[in-house]
Amino acid sequence: MATTFPRPMRADARRNRARVIEAAEALLAKHGMSATMRDVARAAQVGLGTVYRHFATKEELYQAIARERVLRLLDAAHSAAEADDAGSAFFDFFTLAVVESTGEKALVDALVSAGLNPKAATSGLYRELEDATELLLYRAQAASAVRDDVARPELLALITSTCIAADRQQWNPELRDRVLAVIFDGLRRR
Repeated sequence: MATTFPRPMRADARRNRARVIEAAEALLAKHGMSATMRDVARAAQVGLGTVYRHFATKEELYQAIARERVLRLLDAAHSAAEADDAGSAFFDFFTLAVVESTGEKALVDALVSAGLNPKAATSGLYRELEDATELLLYRAQAASAVRDDVARPELLALITSTCIAADRQQWNPELRDRVLAVIFDGLRRR
C-alpha cells in the first residue's frame, strides 16, 4: 500500500490563507465572536469560498489563528537565539511577546465560547516556545545581561502575567514601555 502525502499548497493559496488568518485575527481582536466568515472574506479581500476552502468553520479558523500566533513567537525566539547580542535579543523577545499578546483574550474567549480548548491547536508548541525562551534566558545570563538567580519559572511567570495584564487592560504603547522598563531593570544583572 502506497503512502500518500498531501499536495503542497500553491503559492497563491498560501498567500490567501495567510491573508484570511491576518484579517480574522484583526477582526476577532476588534469585534470578538460577532465577526462573520463573510466579514473575514471582505477584510482579506478574498471570496467567501476561499475562506471556507481553508477553514470549514469559524472555530477552525480561530484555532489556526492561535497556532499562527505561537508559531510567530517561536520563529522570533529561534531568530533571537542566533543574535550576536544575547542581552538585547532576550529583552527584545520579551517585548515582542507582550506586543503580540494584544487580542489574546478575545481569541481565547472565542475558542472557549465555541466549546474548544484554546491550547488544543497549539499543544506541543507551547512547550517548544518555553524551551526556546529558556534558551534566550541562558544566553542572556551567560552574556551577563540578566541576573543569575532568574530561572525558567520566574521568567515564564513574568512574561505570562505581563502579557495578560497588557492585553486585558489594553495598555497603550507608552504604558507598556514604562512597565517593561521596570521589569527589565529588575531582571538586569547589577
